[in-house]
Amino acid sequence: QVQLVESGGGLVQAGGSLRHSCVASGFAFSIYTMGWYRQVPGKERELVASITSGGSTYVAASVKGRLTISRDNAKNTLYLQMNNLKPEDTAVYYCGRGVDYYCEGLVCYLRSDYWGQGTQVTVSS
Repeated sequence: QVQLVESGGGLVQAGGSLRHSCVASGFAFSIYTMGWYRQVPGKERELVASITSGGSTYVAASVKGRLTISRDNAKNTLYLQMNNLKPEDTAVYYCGRGVDYYCEGLVCYLRSDYWGQGTQVTVSS
């Protein structure tokens, strides 16, 4: 069965860094667009970064320059490097397997059918 298992996250001071990992199993990871999302209570889950099977990346404007998405297809693993974290980055972060991906201008959208369990990131000021 499809599984996405996340690790990383935690508590960090503003300006600090964290790295998330998402290990995939049960499907052909290398052919899927994958994404990282975040969600805060009372708000919809938002896409922060995505990477296609060919390695093309998208990063949302709100986190551009601070978050980097990457993948290692040999390890079936998706990564999110988060630098210069801000208190507004506090959220639960999820990885997702993409099934529908498109871009309109500078904004991209990814619909996912499977999700990781979510990891909490808390950035203190």
